[in-house]
Amino acid sequence: MDALTLARIQFGLTAAFHYIFPSVTIGLALLLVYFEWRWLKTGSGIYQQLARFWTKIFAIAFAFGVASGVVMEFQFGTNWSAYARFVGDVFGSPLAAEAILAFFLESCFLGIVVFGWEKVSRRFHFFATCMVCLGAHLSALWIIVANSWMHTPAGFKIVETPAGPRAEITDFWQMVFNPSTLDRLSHVLSGCWQAGAFLVASVSAFYLLKGRHIEFARAGLKPAIWYGTAAAVLSLLTGHQSAVGVAKHQPAKLAAFEGLYETQSNAPLTLVGWINEQQERAYVVGVPGLLSVLVHGDASKPIPGLREFKPEDRPPVNLTFQAYHIMIAIGFSMIGLGVISLLMMWRGRAISARWLLRLLTISFLGPQIANQAGWLAAEVGRQPWVVYGLLRTEAGVSPNVSAGAVLGSLVMFVVVYGLLLAIFIWIMLGKVRHGPEPDAGLPKSDEPGAAK
Repeated sequence: MDALTLARIQFGLTAAFHYIFPSVTIGLALLLVYFEWRWLKTGSGIYQQLARFWTKIFAIAFAFGVASGVVMEFQFGTNWSAYARFVGDVFGSPLAAEAILAFFLESCFLGIVVFGWEKVSRRFHFFATCMVCLGAHLSALWIIVANSWMHTPAGFKIVETPAGPRAEITDFWQMVFNPSTLDRLSHVLSGCWQAGAFLVASVSAFYLLKGRHIEFARAGLKPAIWYGTAAAVLSLLTGHQSAVGVAKHQPAKLAAFEGLYETQSNAPLTLVGWINEQQERAYVVGVPGLLSVLVHGDASKPIPGLREFKPEDRPPVNLTFQAYHIMIAIGFSMIGLGVISLLMMWRGRAISARWLLRLLTISFLGPQIANQAGWLAAEVGRQPWVVYGLLRTEAGVSPNVSAGAVLGSLVMFVVVYGLLLAIFIWIMLGKVRHGPEPDAGLPKSDEPGAAK
């Protein structure tokens, strides 16, 4: 393989590995706020247990996220120097904002959240938890801004320099709120909320299956199911809105999502299938007319097919198609699991239905797989552009990096990240086996160690 292919594989693997951890922390952050709010409101020790236990899990995921995320930025300079030169003025702004306005906010207050249980008042601790939650979501905002600009660039001009053309910002807020930012942000956040919610549901269901920490598990399961189900339904709505934006701004990607080669009205929404890219044939099962209705609100409106675009301007069709439909299939599965769980809870049978608890125990995998598949579909579907319509991926790679050098670093990354993943799983399993700490019996007053 050449240096371009290896560099793409390397960045894809490191980004996919890193994405595991922010999705957990963003999703858990809202639940931490809820658990502490309930503790403040009721004074119940069970919510203190929930807050303390899941704070530890949050801190572990945060640490691994930082360690895996820093490496990605170095790749811009080593493997993608031509891309970094082209987008440096634009791309650097949201990344700097993420570091200054989000990461520092989250990391500084996280120290109080983790170590300040007996050192600050309960209300200030709750405030710190809210700041951690805000920082996690602001971090997602700025990263999505940078990534969305690559899909729908706006608020810039191209300037010729001695080193070649580069994009420079002309309107900062137009760059921030480019045409896909809000759609992509809402869809990414809803996927992250599912990741956190179903992780809590999984651990709670595991404890109920094993007959351990029953009160703790009951108290955690109900809000996690409500939260996860709401996020799953929201993912469906935000995903639809995002697909409408893709139809407008990246029509070749939408055609790849649906395996659509011929432009047609009454275009079908595909449910499952396989794409033969050599023969340009799609073997699919779909619902006639539904794609045109969802995109345009009118079945008679045409959807452009892949043959409208030059072969060199088309994304890898089958990979994009399969990843997109895996995401959708899991999304509907999570909605179904959430609705069934809510109905069983309403009937008072969720705790005793062991088949449901077993499904919930493995449910944490669903959002993680869907998030990875959705990211893969979005980024592969953007090809052959690294900045859509402006810079081809092949033009963004570092010109002086050899395939051997990239391969060597790729092998190193695979080994190191494999070890990190094994360590993360081992630590997480250890925390789950250990279970929550007993109620520390903090004073009921607002001030630690004081009694009113």
